[in-house]
Amino acid sequence: ARHLLAVADALLPLLPEVLPVGEEKPTAAHRARLALAEAAGAVLAGGLSLLGIDAPEHL
Repeated sequence: ARHLLAVADALLPLLPEVLPVGEEKPTAAHRARLALAEAAGAVLAGGLSLLGIDAPEHL
């Protein structure tokens, strides 16, 4: 559970910069951050499943 918390805490500061804002075009950095967010979500969902906790589909 502590490792899952560490993953979530490490990802949290990146979330506001995942998607482009307004008319800004997506860059490679946006795509990389989105891939990282998706990977972290899969890790968190898998870890919660191992602990017997259902992960929400969307927060």
